[in-house]
Amino acid sequence: MSKKLKIIIADVVDNRFPKENLEYRMAELENLVKTYGGVVIVKKIQKRWRPDYKTYIWWGKLEEIKEIISTSWADVLILWNILKPFQVFNLNEELRELNVKAWDRVDLILKIFDLHAKSPEAKLQIELASIKHMGPRIFGMGMELSKQWAWIWTKGIWETNTEIMKRHLQKRKQQIEEKLKHYEKVREQHRLARTRKNLNTVGIVWYTNAGKSSLLNSMTWKWVLAEDKLFATLWTSVWEVFLSPYDLWYKDVKCEWSSCKKVLLNDTVWFIQDLPPSLIQAFKSTLEDSIESNILFHIIDISDPFMEEKIDIVEDILNQIWANQEKIYVFNKIDNLTEKKLLEKKERIKELWEKLELKNWKEDKQYFFTSTYKKLWIDDLKKYLYNKF
Repeated sequence: MSKKLKIIIADVVDNRFPKENLEYRMAELENLVKTYGGVVIVKKIQKRWRPDYKTYIWWGKLEEIKEIISTSWADVLILWNILKPFQVFNLNEELRELNVKAWDRVDLILKIFDLHAKSPEAKLQIELASIKHMGPRIFGMGMELSKQWAWIWTKGIWETNTEIMKRHLQKRKQQIEEKLKHYEKVREQHRLARTRKNLNTVGIVWYTNAGKSSLLNSMTWKWVLAEDKLFATLWTSVWEVFLSPYDLWYKDVKCEWSSCKKVLLNDTVWFIQDLPPSLIQAFKSTLEDSIESNILFHIIDISDPFMEEKIDIVEDILNQIWANQEKIYVFNKIDNLTEKKLLEKKERIKELWEKLELKNWKEDKQYFFTSTYKKLWIDDLKKYLYNKF
């Protein structure tokens, strides 16, 4: 991106909405803006019992935002929530004279995906998600597009641009889904090949920015991009880990001892709060690697004040895709906590154990406390995998 976009972020919440939750929502939206390469210049919160039906933001706050835009030369207004098609249309109509666009959070996420996508499959998945998100908005644009007509010579009829765009998107959606079926078959063949070779696999799932890339670096001795950004990596991959019963770390070399085992780590996709069903569906073929793994590593940022909420979000999405195999909970970033705070967190996690429907805390070694940044306790995690397989 040649220049940093100047962005205003806004949200409409109920008066009873907890202050700490509101701060977290806005901080996450600001992180998304940072990841996209923009800079937040103003944050605006409107407390009303419900959003405005037509423009999401009520008139008074919208006029205030328009005044800020006119003096700050902002480029984009981004709303935290997912807006209805006609709300996006009406907002953009209000901001048209100021030459500013209105996005919702999914618009921003899709634009970030587009920046970070590397593989052809990821690009197709993102395009499909964009079509599913954009499709209904054509009807919101109908007021403008229905006035524009096109003559279709082959049929000898007039069609509105709305109908033409709808048909074009439907056709493109079918083309993408056919191509993704091909990638899905290839991925399935790879899984079958790993099964025939008796290769055990571990799927990695996480709420974004929990330290997944750092964990891969620590366990595989291969370099993976690790940044303090949401969606720093987007593409998926499979990594080899060599395991030993001894206190030895094997680098990227062929295992020469009979006691050494090899396990594959499936680096799948991230999760995030209120991820729309259309996005989950678009990445379904990639998520299948999580479903087919022998074990799941759920990586959790233990220093996150909203740790419990993020655990719930990931668990809920795993339930949606029927990923019900054994899970290992890796509580990462212990180096960010003082010793006293870490003990408090561990006590709280014990209380959560029953909520997560796991067995006895002391008897079942299904939890690990690690620091991938300082490479603390990674060897215990590898020893557990060795004994498991």
